[in-house]
Amino acid sequence: MTRANKNTEYGNESISSLKGADRVRLRPGVIFGSDGIEGCQHSMFEILSNSIDEAREGYGTVIEVVRHNDCSIMIKDHGRGIPLDYNTKEERYNWELVFCELYAGGKYKNNAGENYEFSLGLNGLGSCATQYSSDYMDVTVYRDGYRYELHFEKGENIGGLKKDKCSYEHTGTIIKWKPDLDVFTDINIPIDYYKTILKKQAVVNAGLTFKLYDEESGESYEYCYENGIIDYVKEINQEKGFTEIQSYETSTKGRDREDKPEYKVKMQIAFCFNNEINLLEYYHNSSFLEYGGAPDKAAKAALVYEIDKCLKARGKYNKDETKITFADIEDSLILVTNSFSTMTSYENQTKKSITNKFIQEAMTDFLKQQLEIYFIENKMESDKIIEQVLVNKRSRETAEKTRINIKKKLSGNIDITNRVKKFVDCRSKDINKREIYIVEGDSALGACKLGRDAEFQAIMPVRGKILNCLKAEYDGIFKNDIIVDLLKVLGCGVEIKSKHNKDLHTFDLNNLRWNKIIICTDADVDGFQIRTLILAMLYRLVPTLIQEGKVYIAESPLFEISTKGKTYFAYSEKDKAAILSKINGKYTIQRSKGLGENEPDMMWQTTMNPETRRLIQVLPDDVVRTQEYFDLLLGDNLPGRKSFIEENGHKYLDMIDVS
Repeated sequence: MTRANKNTEYGNESISSLKGADRVRLRPGVIFGSDGIEGCQHSMFEILSNSIDEAREGYGTVIEVVRHNDCSIMIKDHGRGIPLDYNTKEERYNWELVFCELYAGGKYKNNAGENYEFSLGLNGLGSCATQYSSDYMDVTVYRDGYRYELHFEKGENIGGLKKDKCSYEHTGTIIKWKPDLDVFTDINIPIDYYKTILKKQAVVNAGLTFKLYDEESGESYEYCYENGIIDYVKEINQEKGFTEIQSYETSTKGRDREDKPEYKVKMQIAFCFNNEINLLEYYHNSSFLEYGGAPDKAAKAALVYEIDKCLKARGKYNKDETKITFADIEDSLILVTNSFSTMTSYENQTKKSITNKFIQEAMTDFLKQQLEIYFIENKMESDKIIEQVLVNKRSRETAEKTRINIKKKLSGNIDITNRVKKFVDCRSKDINKREIYIVEGDSALGACKLGRDAEFQAIMPVRGKILNCLKAEYDGIFKNDIIVDLLKVLGCGVEIKSKHNKDLHTFDLNNLRWNKIIICTDADVDGFQIRTLILAMLYRLVPTLIQEGKVYIAESPLFEISTKGKTYFAYSEKDKAAILSKINGKYTIQRSKGLGENEPDMMWQTTMNPETRRLIQVLPDDVVRTQEYFDLLLGDNLPGRKSFIEENGHKYLDMIDVS
């Protein structure tokens, strides 16, 4: 084996360390979790965190944020102002420590009670790392009767510290900077990120006002929740919950291990039960814990334990019934926790999960105690909760059985020709060419089979009027042979949007066997109804096929007009009038027969030949409007349907053959 010759040697001089701004600029993902837009967003959050920490300490009640057109950002607070002057203890200027030194800051001794007891920023990285990763940064501080100013470019200070005597309305810090495209691959933080992050911070910092101005749109936003997470849960609940909002708050002390220092913990929990909306959100020291960690484990353990205990005590389980899981509770739960601690173990610098063992144990025990009292003192509400959780559980279990049943019915690569009665496949295996005609009845099957191009056109007959999928339950739908056969032939599975039946979702567009799905029925009342029922089935079970433009309606001619050995086909009254205006001499008109009575040549010419057929692509531009029409015509709104027919029925009389 030969090795490639290289000029460089791996020796003592090969080892080097990044220094100064390069520690961040060349490896932003280490600090911010990413060198993309997520990392850029996190750098903005680091500066915001410092202003929030000041406000939480009681200094300032308003934080202002501006999103500028050029992707630069300004954050202004009314805090005490960052100390920037000379630090005799460190024998350096504080501005160097804060903006040019990683792991330097004023929040390392918060557990000893010095300052920033419950701090969002802990690691001493944020201000410096964001400065290092900026194209430029301007810092203005008002404190001690002075205005302090700093200017940085590409991680380097330009001009030192400027300090001028100044009168001002209030102390505070203003930082304006532009993230650097040399560091991040994308710096255009979307307005939705600002809106989301500031709203979440308003939720967990009761009474603190966040003002946002978007220079691009000229729009302003303001967020403030006077009662914090209680007001937030109230807003989410929309007065549609079936229980009152419960909120608990406590403080405690503990340690993660016997040999570790003791620390303080504050926790707030607010929840209610709601069958239309569910939400779980966890916050710690103001940071939104996207991945939860300790509070998530605590809430789940306490709720499952207490609700299971209540179900057993009240004899609600059936004999040999399995225990509830958190998924059964979550389906009807709105819960927000907001915890603070003087020592925090984050999973990493992005602060999306915490791992403190004591916080998990303390929150679990506290929530168990409060739930036990709540369930005893509010029997009517707790009965509603445990009954609903049981409904969710049993729906989930039924859904799982149905999902397994559907998978058995729809899965497998066995030749569907042998599995679906009367289905006639085509020869081509090229998905981009294959078409499936869903036709009305066996007689239409015969005519279409003889009239088609067998290379790329397949036929699937539907026997009679299929089940109305907008009114039927899933159990009934998947016991219907016609629907199951249609789904088998389509091959792409089903989409389930129901809250309690998420496990039924087996849809995969890549498994669709057809380029076009063409509904082909007679041009009469029964044909229109069958067409509508097939569309309703597709709309409920595989709506993506409609959204992707895979579904078509084949127009069948209404009239045959014959003259001098030539036959014309009219698809509407307007077509008929146009044809008649061009004919000189005698002609005969007859209403077109049903598909099953047509000659193969006529079927090919009018309905199946890509050159001459008329296909209507089903594209619901207005999904809401489509839903409304399906509900009106096929749903349970009988008075609405009657009223619609009375007002609009006359428009469709020409479709009915009254001869």
